Amino acid sequence: MRPGAALVTGASRGLGARIARRLAADGRPVAVNYRSDADGAARVVADIVAAGGRAAAFAADVTDETEVRAMAAAIRAELAPVQVVVANATGPQPLVPAGEVTWQQHLDQLAFFVKSPTLLMQATLDDMRRLGGGRIIHIGSDSFERALPGASAYNAAKGAQIGLARTWARELGGYGITVNVVAPGWIPVERHGEITEENSAGYVRDVPLGRLGTPEDIADVVAFVASDASRFVTGERITVNGGHTID
Repeated sequence: MRPGAALVTGASRGLGARIARRLAADGRPVAVNYRSDADGAARVVADIVAAGGRAAAFAADVTDETEVRAMAAAIRAELAPVQVVVANATGPQPLVPAGEVTWQQHLDQLAFFVKSPTLLMQATLDDMRRLGGGRIIHIGSDSFERALPGASAYNAAKGAQIGLARTWARELGGYGITVNVVAPGWIPVERHGEITEENSAGYVRDVPLGRLGTPEDIADVVAFVASDASRFVTGERITVNGGHTID
């Protein structure tokens, strides 16, 4: 593949920020997408540039078709055609009992895990074809296996995400485009507040590797899937949780 830009959505903080920095360290120009946290996106871009990489921030609601297409065009003009898409952006994930969950709450989750990746793929597909291949990487969750009570809307959308990735892998493989899901376990980031040994002990007890995961654990796997080393891997879901959901 000729080198193109990597677009990481929801990259102003958390997992997205770490993934953006990691892909930049591998030499790719990185488009740091954000919706409202302009300061956070600017910090990520500054970190990448200070480390010798190339990046720029792009504001867009990734569930809005017009904004996604405008963002793809702006990335193409400012950095390079998009060759890697990391669909990481998400929204609130409220826990709602099954008897109370609404269709709108289902739609809210599907907007991030089905609609947004679809818009991103369609807006960058021509770029990937012209470049001779590409990578579409969905950020999933092991919550699908854990089937946590109250998370039916979230888990249903994550299940749909897997079906989407597998189908696209068949459809797009002829263009040299791979499509995979990287599914983290619980990875504490800023939004989780203070995590202590005491309040995480119950979770860690069930992790064979005996620790919490880190954003770097996820970013390294994403970097592999984005690289040429994964050229013959597609339609897969790689769970990164220290073995927490081993059957």
